[in-house]
Amino acid sequence: MDVEPVISVGILSAPSFTLDGSLACKEHAFALSGRATVSACADRVAIETDSARREFSSPIILTSGDGTPFVIRGVPVGRQFHWEHSEDQRFKGALRLVRSGGDVLAINLIGLEEYLASVISSEMSPRCSLNFLKAHAIASRSWLLAQLARARAPRKMAEQTDYTTASPDRLIRWYDRQEHALFDVCADDHCQRYRGVSEEPTPIVRRAVEETRGNVLRYRGEVCDARFSKSCGGITEPFHRVWQNRQIDYLSSVADSAPGGETDVSAEDAARRWIESRPEAYCNTSDPALIRQLLPEQDHRTSDFYRWQLEYGQEEISALIATRSEIDFGAIRSLRALERGPSGRISLLEIEGEKRTLALGKELEIRRVLSPTHLYSSAFIVELMDVRSGVPRRFRLRGAGWGHGVGMCQVGAAVMGEKGFECGAILKHYFTGAEIAVLY
Repeated sequence: MDVEPVISVGILSAPSFTLDGSLACKEHAFALSGRATVSACADRVAIETDSARREFSSPIILTSGDGTPFVIRGVPVGRQFHWEHSEDQRFKGALRLVRSGGDVLAINLIGLEEYLASVISSEMSPRCSLNFLKAHAIASRSWLLAQLARARAPRKMAEQTDYTTASPDRLIRWYDRQEHALFDVCADDHCQRYRGVSEEPTPIVRRAVEETRGNVLRYRGEVCDARFSKSCGGITEPFHRVWQNRQIDYLSSVADSAPGGETDVSAEDAARRWIESRPEAYCNTSDPALIRQLLPEQDHRTSDFYRWQLEYGQEEISALIATRSEIDFGAIRSLRALERGPSGRISLLEIEGEKRTLALGKELEIRRVLSPTHLYSSAFIVELMDVRSGVPRRFRLRGAGWGHGVGMCQVGAAVMGEKGFECGAILKHYFTGAEIAVLY
């Protein structure tokens, strides 16, 4: 690769939405200035302003002649997670409008480096250290280019992205990023957070992207699929425990601390001791000022990510599991870890009910079934309370970390940056054996 690629980012899919800006389509000799409603109409895309309505064959590409950002209103953020909300967002580049089913897809066409400036300002706070922002830029760039290479590979060479095995007593389901048919990546947490220029990247963010331009992580000649999550809880999780049953050397388990820290609490007694304590780790911080500095504003309410706790009543948890799994277990008797990874995350959970028992995995499916949105992580222990005739009246879950825990721990890496670790040292810590290389 010799030049910076232009990528397509899926922003919104809806029957209609509101668009603000000064945009034009040379192909159709069309221009709009101000507010417009974009909607699906038969097999076409309709754009309606106060003074006129035009319909176009799909797709249509709109550009801003002077580079002025345009606004898409009501963009969903954090879909299906506990921070889900919508917001109005500003974008540079071009806008492609595509009919898809009964919806219109809004797709932002943008240079990869401009995209990254938004990503590292959205995934974490632009007030983080330069070294951390540079490390995140390299990791995010690597992840994106690895996904694009996989999507463009011959289908017989492409990796499987969804996997389910089911039997009467076992359901194993893991979710990886699905390849999008009409764009390269989406703008939400399913891929990487991207908010356009809703907040103009700060000088330090611009510097982090510019100083790492074209830099990626590479392992044995291939660009690394550089995963990351918000907080590992003290130990990172290896790739195969969360996704495909394949060892990836640079996504192994590491202690989120100085050398010599604990790296395996997969045994049940070790996991309980680990989760019930607060061992030293880079991501072990509860300082409100530091959290506000490191996390983006939408994550400020999530301050208990290193160790967390929640409780369910019997009626609540039995109804929740029945709804989320679409299986009627009856009253829940127990939740028991059958397999844990090195970080303490449960990869196989036994749900025992009065009507049936099922072993459930992997980690995201466990998080999905045990929460109306998603649990912070699957690294948790279960306390059964007020047990009557073998049926608990309440369940307490005590957990560690926020997210899948694979690869770079974002909070841990940000704290490393605050402690003076350089960009390369941060990446070397989390991605075992990977090296920085320049692609363009």
